[in-house]
Amino acid sequence: MLKLTPILLAILYGLAMYRFSAWQTARRLDSQSTELTDPLLGHMSMQMAKALEIERIKVHIYEIPQINGLAAPDGRIFITRGFYDKFKSGEVSADELASVIAHELGHVALGHSRRRMIDFSGQNALRTALAMVLGRIIPGVGVWVAGMLTSMLAAKLSRVDEYEADAYAAALLTKAGIGTAGQISLFEKLDALSQSGANGAPAWMLSHPKTSERIQALQKLQNAWTPVSK
Repeated sequence: MLKLTPILLAILYGLAMYRFSAWQTARRLDSQSTELTDPLLGHMSMQMAKALEIERIKVHIYEIPQINGLAAPDGRIFITRGFYDKFKSGEVSADELASVIAHELGHVALGHSRRRMIDFSGQNALRTALAMVLGRIIPGVGVWVAGMLTSMLAAKLSRVDEYEADAYAAALLTKAGIGTAGQISLFEKLDALSQSGANGAPAWMLSHPKTSERIQALQKLQNAWTPVSK
């Protein structure tokens, strides 16, 4: 009987985790969300749909208190109840929440949502394989080193995705006539809203880029898109 290598075992484990995670995510979102019916946000969603030349954009409220937006692997867009409540209380404007929808649409259009689910299972597989190998070379700390290396890789990939989704959102908001002012102003208040700052963690360990760097990237895009007057 052939012996399965640690790498093959890790790959099989990753595939199983991918299927289970996708099923679990879809089931949780189905049971904890309803379609967004806010007229103002609905109108802005229609503006973006028109810019994309599609019939409509379906946005859902995900019934959790955290401040977040997300795009499911099947392409659905979700705004958390906590984020929507901030909009209803006036702490977040319609333009700002529209920028979240546009950002999550970017993740869908650029293939990030589905790839992230694959990345998640792949990271688990890589972590398992590295732990098996490094555990033999450096017993006692091999598992810790494997976890640190895979976390660093995941953080870097996620930051690249965020910059790409930001740029997609900026282009879409501009084309839809909404503009990027809300996108930038939301970044300026997002750390305070989420109350989940990085506490000085090094940038290469963060899953999202620093807020100041995201704003600078958007401002560069705006400058590139603005015609130079003669």
